[in-house]
Amino acid sequence: MAELTEAEWDKINATFAADPYKYGLPKRVYGSAVLGSFNIRKLGKADKRTANTWKFLATICKQFDLLALQEVMDNLEGFNKLVDLMGGNFHTVVSDQTGVFPGERGLGERLGFIYNPAIVQRGDIVSDISFDRSKLLKTLVDHHEILIETITPYLQYLDAKKQWEQNQTGPEPKAPKVQLPVFLTFIRQPFCASFQIIGHPDTEPYKIMAINAHLYFGDSTQDRRQEFDALMEWILARVKSGDEAYYPNFILLGDLNLDFDDPVRDRNRIEVHIKGFNDEMGTAANVNFPFLDPHPTQLQPFRTNARLSETFDQIGLFSRDKRLPTYPSSVQMGSQPQGPDYGVFNFVELFREALGIPPLETLPKSEQKAFFAKFEHEVSDHMPIWLRLPLPE
Repeated sequence: MAELTEAEWDKINATFAADPYKYGLPKRVYGSAVLGSFNIRKLGKADKRTANTWKFLATICKQFDLLALQEVMDNLEGFNKLVDLMGGNFHTVVSDQTGVFPGERGLGERLGFIYNPAIVQRGDIVSDISFDRSKLLKTLVDHHEILIETITPYLQYLDAKKQWEQNQTGPEPKAPKVQLPVFLTFIRQPFCASFQIIGHPDTEPYKIMAINAHLYFGDSTQDRRQEFDALMEWILARVKSGDEAYYPNFILLGDLNLDFDDPVRDRNRIEVHIKGFNDEMGTAANVNFPFLDPHPTQLQPFRTNARLSETFDQIGLFSRDKRLPTYPSSVQMGSQPQGPDYGVFNFVELFREALGIPPLETLPKSEQKAFFAKFEHEVSDHMPIWLRLPLPE
């Protein structure tokens, strides 16, 4: 794989240093906090990335006051190296491995938060998110007929495989692909931690439960929507409980893998869906997913994957605090230096310009693929997204 060379990194670093904010890197602005999400592909062993890559990633991440990371591997060596290179006084909280049962084969990962304690203070709640047994039992009972119909081919496969193992005749049976018709559990348990964003003395901080999620990615759009809706059901139920939720505001940060390859069609569909959540909440709280709409300075919604085709990564704000930005206020995003505002650090465009590559839409698919191969594994196949909030007043 032809990854970035030392000479190419020199060009990238020079271009980046000349204007670090040209490509959407959030500035440090007095009176504001920057929250974000970044899926760093397979962030594991330190020797899997070059010194140039680690320096570049640290330069990005230290711009955030609260950053949710996805695809942190079980080996925390790379995660810890990243935090060390960020310098300063950043603190962390990381989940256990999720997505695979201990001792069994599969790709598990951790979900992590990095935060700046000068602005963001951690609360006393840290947990994963799951549907309890009573909820699961009710789902099984309510949908037992379609579930039995769905798993029958797999049961038949198990019988056939057992006979094949005994007789060793003919080809080995292959397991059928089972697509569950209803949501049962998350492929990776979302991870949450409570935080307070503090402002000037004698001001009430924003009290926020931050949820870090890496939802299902696969061929089944239905499975992807089931996971998203299940997570929305959980969050909305917590927000509705008001004071009983302990923290009145929730923020969802993560790689939600929403099907967004046709932004014109998909944005309208998802917008209607999420506006339905607002109708459900009434005046109790507001649901705001700013990345669903084009930024006031843009004609198209931001893309968040490195191939610039999807908006997989999202930030969702579920707020009772009237000081936090609501969905109707999105049209005013970016009008004030302290925020609210949102964006994407488009390092793909930085790399393209620094390396003198023509606009990607003018290149043959083979040349586009070769360009992406330089950094999709070494840096990431996702770009970091951010939301700027004015500090509490």
